[in-house]
Amino acid sequence: MIDFIHVTKSFPNGDVVLNDIDFSVSPGDFLIITGKSGVGKTTIGRLLIHDLVPEKGKIIIDGVDLTKIKPQNIPLIRRKIGFAFQDFRMIPDKTVGENVIVALEIAGYDEKKIPEKVLHTLSLVGLSGKENLFPGQLSGGEIQRASIARAIAADPPVLFADEPTGNLDKETSLEIFKLLQKINSDGITVIIATHDVSLINQRVGRHIHLEKGKIVKEATEKE
Repeated sequence: MIDFIHVTKSFPNGDVVLNDIDFSVSPGDFLIITGKSGVGKTTIGRLLIHDLVPEKGKIIIDGVDLTKIKPQNIPLIRRKIGFAFQDFRMIPDKTVGENVIVALEIAGYDEKKIPEKVLHTLSLVGLSGKENLFPGQLSGGEIQRASIARAIAADPPVLFADEPTGNLDKETSLEIFKLLQKINSDGITVIIATHDVSLINQRVGRHIHLEKGKIVKEATEKE
């Protein structure tokens, strides 16, 4: 489904954030990408949604080379990747339900089915009854769940979660991790970018570790 082939990406100041990396993600994978801040974890996600483009190499999604994609086709690729951002990017003056509605409208979801879809998605992430609350009324764990709900509402085949446990306590982090496992078991490919190495101790899925823009470890871990 996803192939990074000899991908290199630099910052504007010339620093190389990803240096000739190769990896693949198959449908149904549960992939954890670890590494310190600045090693390129978030950059991988931004490359996936064509928010950034590499200087070298290819990124292929379902046979489409993102380095050669036509501008009018970029929205079609972005519908394949649900992105749960590290800073959430919830619209503060819209309710949780309205935030999910916006994501569905952007994806071109059937308007008649949106109300039911919103309630179903919020139920899936454990936020039933919270649809009329605003982001500022949620706890840290709840707003992370809301961010994930928005990312998966339109049924993308892939979810990229950027530091989903970054500012959460240990117990809440484990709850979010289990939620991501559940989403994966429902058929969505899940990619997690995190500096929280405790997540890899859950012994599930695949693990890639980045240092200085390079993949220094790649392993398959099973429960």
